[in-house]
Amino acid sequence: MEFWNKRKKSKRKEQEEILLKMKTDRRILDNVPDTDRIRMSRDRRGGSLISKEDHVSVNDFIRQKSGGIRYAVDYDVRVAGKTRQGESFHFLCKGVDISTTGLLLRVDATKYQNLLEHTEKLKLCFEITPGSMPEGYEMKVKNCGIVRRIAEEGTDEGSLLVGVEFSKSLSQYANRKKGRYDLLIASIFLFTISLFIILMRAESVIYFRFNKWLYLYSIIAAVFLLSRYLFSMFYKAVPVNPDFTPGVTVIIPCFNEEEWIQRTVLSCMNQDYPIDKLEVIIVDDCSTDKSVEKVKEVMEQLYQEADRFQTRERLKCIVQHKNAGKREALVLGVEAAKHDLVVFVDSDSFLDPFAIRNLVQPFQDPKMGGCAGRTDVANTYTNSLTKMQAVRYYVAFRVMKAAEGCFDTVSCLSGPLSCYRREIIMENKNAWLQQKFLGQKATFGDDRSMTNFVLRKHRTTYQDTAICSTIVPSSHKVFLKQQMRWKRSWLRESLIAGRFMWRKEPFASLGFYMGLFVPIAAPVVVFYNLLYVPLVHHIFPTTFLVGILMMSLLMSMAQLLLRKSTTWIYGMLFCLYYEAVLLWQMPVAWVTFWKSTWGTRLTPSDLLAMSKKGGIQSGDSQAKEEEAGEETPTEGFSVCTAYNTCHLSDDTNLSPETGMCGKRSNVEQPAVIPMPMPMAAGMEKTIPMPVSPSVKKQIAQTGAVTVDDPGKNVPDSTPSADALDVSVQEPDNPADAPDVSVQKPDNPSDTKDGLVQKPDSPAETPDSAAYERDGTTHMLEQRVKEKMRAAMEEAIETASIELAEELRERMIRSIIPEIKEELKLTIEEELKEELRASMKKQVLAELLR
Repeated sequence: MEFWNKRKKSKRKEQEEILLKMKTDRRILDNVPDTDRIRMSRDRRGGSLISKEDHVSVNDFIRQKSGGIRYAVDYDVRVAGKTRQGESFHFLCKGVDISTTGLLLRVDATKYQNLLEHTEKLKLCFEITPGSMPEGYEMKVKNCGIVRRIAEEGTDEGSLLVGVEFSKSLSQYANRKKGRYDLLIASIFLFTISLFIILMRAESVIYFRFNKWLYLYSIIAAVFLLSRYLFSMFYKAVPVNPDFTPGVTVIIPCFNEEEWIQRTVLSCMNQDYPIDKLEVIIVDDCSTDKSVEKVKEVMEQLYQEADRFQTRERLKCIVQHKNAGKREALVLGVEAAKHDLVVFVDSDSFLDPFAIRNLVQPFQDPKMGGCAGRTDVANTYTNSLTKMQAVRYYVAFRVMKAAEGCFDTVSCLSGPLSCYRREIIMENKNAWLQQKFLGQKATFGDDRSMTNFVLRKHRTTYQDTAICSTIVPSSHKVFLKQQMRWKRSWLRESLIAGRFMWRKEPFASLGFYMGLFVPIAAPVVVFYNLLYVPLVHHIFPTTFLVGILMMSLLMSMAQLLLRKSTTWIYGMLFCLYYEAVLLWQMPVAWVTFWKSTWGTRLTPSDLLAMSKKGGIQSGDSQAKEEEAGEETPTEGFSVCTAYNTCHLSDDTNLSPETGMCGKRSNVEQPAVIPMPMPMAAGMEKTIPMPVSPSVKKQIAQTGAVTVDDPGKNVPDSTPSADALDVSVQEPDNPADAPDVSVQKPDNPSDTKDGLVQKPDSPAETPDSAAYERDGTTHMLEQRVKEKMRAAMEEAIETASIELAEELRERMIRSIIPEIKEELKLTIEEELKEELRASMKKQVLAELLR
């Protein structure tokens, strides 16, 4: 078993995400408009691409600039040509990078340099392999090209780099050689399939009286599906108006995304948009990996290499001092935003250089409240699962959202790329943050939830030309957890939206309610047709299986028609996968849609749920999570008192040098569960600590943990030193005054320099256990000891000595920040001895096991 686990782990590590290898430009922000006109936006292969300085349409500029994006490849290219003297030649070489406008070749200098210098036109024969260029370009190419430049390769003296410009761009070539066949085949299939479905549903009408509920579902499902494809045919994106460039703030919520966050930040900054109207704010939700360090690296790089693009003023980072959730992170970014439009971008999504310019165009309509962009799959060619998701994503956006966009009633402005009016979010932020369903706080489904707030009074639409790509799960276990979370949020938010969608345009509202009914009833219908009827009536479900086949072909042909991608076959596979696996998640979502656990990562809600099932994960369970591809933080999760609080006000604590808000220490924090604890007024209400059975029971009953005072009944929260208007006076000699007490003066004039004097006589010192509710006397040191000792007793069952010591230090810092170092050390030494004496051998044995 151990060998098998090791084999699975090594196999998973070998599988890396396959992404397009875009050639990086030597200019870090090569798409940002250059107000100094130091550089021009021209293609390197001879200036064939136009620039905005040539006074052409913005749409043409965008199309041709996108055509100049280069991708690193490794093609075998067969080259043939004829010199000016009439000498024919042909040879085999390597293609090293490609764009839709040209190809860069690596050629043997000793054999072919002289021939190429006397040749202008070449014939090229090569194959574009899947994954080396965007979807739709995979094909065999026989094209002509013109030699534009020849240069020696710096890394290899015997090689030449030959830049060849295609006589016809690859997009033109694909439309001529490949597109017409795909278009013809897909069109015929789509027409035939649609006609076949209509005839099948006509049969349902005939037999309606025999089983009205079953055939009613069939009719509704067919009408809904065909109407989505029909309306999507009439969809048109809003064209770019070059004079419409409103101010935009891009907000990137980040939690444990060290692998992708730098690429996300660069794609958001490298936008073809006026620099004075675009800012980017990263909000780190207390990541436990190296996300903050990665953000700092890319910010420093942008500050140094692209300072003339005002990167210091346009790029900021906010670091939360504790994990609060994605919604809280987004609201922090919105509150700090200075522009009227805010764009939400997931931390593993990468924007097209013209995404923002296209995304804002629908807001020329003053009634428009939100807009969603198109999300493609970045790691399409990693495995068969990611290919299925690529088809699903494209059809979901280009067909389903496009159909809703025709009526300006998009039901979900997706998280990877969406834009809102800032004022709408500010109006609904409290309801958004505090949203509960059946008594449980909503921790996911933030995009659908905010869309519902927008839809109540405004319009929402879809902009197909605003494109981003995102990383999707390549592991079935992670994918299924993600789908379960999505189904729960879809069910919850769809029920909420059903309260007001009837007020919208009739076709839009009818389509919404049909789209709500069909997935909910689908498991019952499938069970009835595939299991009940064959087993009870002994009838093979031929008609139903044919219907599933037609539905899968409809998705595949839409992918082939609209995108011309070789992944179209995976549309059929996805439909079968959906019927066999994903469909049966819906009944589970029916009875668990109130849950707030995330599933694919260990959020505080997930950790609390785990503790109720059996405590914090052991090392073995953490290893299992890692095998599933999870980002399982083993240290520092949701503790994060190592981060300073970022106050978003006029004096926001932003470093002018780094743009970072907050400061992170190097203290390694243990993976623990956040539990409510009585704290000083105005301070944190959550202290992470291990959970014992007694604490679990108390939480389930009261929702909080209380600490009993051995002397008196103590209030749930202890007033801070500030609340009592007191502070601690540092003694001249720490050894002479190990026990420091403070007393609130009856007359403020009795104080000197804001410090309360220590009582002159021991008789005036109050009893150490006394605490009067009016706050006249309070023993600061004794109260700290009592609180920490009570917390340590609860921690002993599951905690190690190091964990308990870390918790003690954190409580000292958070409860009494005014304590002097001498007093702190005294308390630490006393409690350390108490802890070590009370720690049982069985606890240590359990920890070692």
